[in-house]
Amino acid sequence: MTTGSSVLAGVSPRSDRSNDASPETPHAPNKAPATGVQAAGMRAVAARMVAFYFRAPVKAFFRGRIDYMGYARAINPHIVAEAKWSWRMTTPAVLAHAIQTEGWGFIPKQVLPPLMANTCIGAVLYTAYLHSLSALHEPSSHQTKRVYPPPPPSVTFTAGFIGGSIQSVVAAPFDALQTRFRTADILEGKHKTMWHYAGDKLRSIGMQGIFAGWTLSFVKDAFGAAVFFGTFETVKSQAYLAFVSRYYGSRTRDTLLEQSIPRLQQDHDDRPVIRPHYMLEPIFLLLAGVSASITSQLIRHPLTEIQDVHYRRLEALDFQAHYDHKPSHIVRRYYHAYEETFAQCKALAKRVGGWRNYLYRDFFMSTIKQVPSTAAGLIVFEIVRRKYSFENDEVMIQHEDARILLT
Repeated sequence: MTTGSSVLAGVSPRSDRSNDASPETPHAPNKAPATGVQAAGMRAVAARMVAFYFRAPVKAFFRGRIDYMGYARAINPHIVAEAKWSWRMTTPAVLAHAIQTEGWGFIPKQVLPPLMANTCIGAVLYTAYLHSLSALHEPSSHQTKRVYPPPPPSVTFTAGFIGGSIQSVVAAPFDALQTRFRTADILEGKHKTMWHYAGDKLRSIGMQGIFAGWTLSFVKDAFGAAVFFGTFETVKSQAYLAFVSRYYGSRTRDTLLEQSIPRLQQDHDDRPVIRPHYMLEPIFLLLAGVSASITSQLIRHPLTEIQDVHYRRLEALDFQAHYDHKPSHIVRRYYHAYEETFAQCKALAKRVGGWRNYLYRDFFMSTIKQVPSTAAGLIVFEIVRRKYSFENDEVMIQHEDARILLT
């Protein structure tokens, strides 16, 4: 058999399904929201666990919308004194010191609100992506364990773009809170808890303040998620199927017969049935997660550099908007703020030797620190999605001399 053998999609019936049992139809209720919430939560937990290994602040390891450890670090004497790194500066130790100092009420007042916000934003992204993918690719709407044929890259890119766009809208208030957050306000008693801070700040800045700088967030979230999910699904499905077809399609018939599995008695096809090695798919799943993290960082990292410069102007814009409420003046100020941001970034880029050096500085370490949690989040996302899916018929890839069974 040659590597150029044609590949056809086929479905073989399940032998363990009785005729009188009510089959689970492909049009069963959509469970995408539950999948999105669980994947987002597990991704946050994975980031916290691996952060200890890298000995870096959680915000640098996996940048959530709101840093839930900001206040805990502000009251930690070792971090305030900028002492040499020790185990007392790890996330568990910093959190334990905060609880010892502030009491157990510190968790629901200062830690839980940012964690809930980050999980909510992640759940919105995953859920919006799943619903968009179901609308754009009919086989994906069946909620089966294996989607065949898999969605093409253009579809997953579009679904990711839609999911990232929706995420940017939902995340706008949280971005506004994070960029204006000052630990000193809580230390001085201006805001008793994160709940009080969020309510007071959102009321003071209004809608124009909430969506200040939203254009940059939209571009970063939409295109970042498009590349993120497009790469993940392409490597996980397209690359896996191509490898399996090419690898087993190039084997001799004697080798295929040695690796074949027993056939059903009613099966009159004399071609051997091959089930791929059980480790192949998890390997491609891991590669998909790592590849998605790296490629999405190519979009997110440079835009984050620009965002950091632009967000420093927001409090000045809030102050000006407080005394001048004319819509035309507000729009003009925000437009000029983007111009000033670009001019400042241009000057910073010239200082370090060009745009590439400026936008991608510290790219390697930032990506290395983020890859484990992102890959883990995508793997959990895929596992949970399969857990909540429904049993479907096996997929049989037809070759000239063999059949490849995907379960």
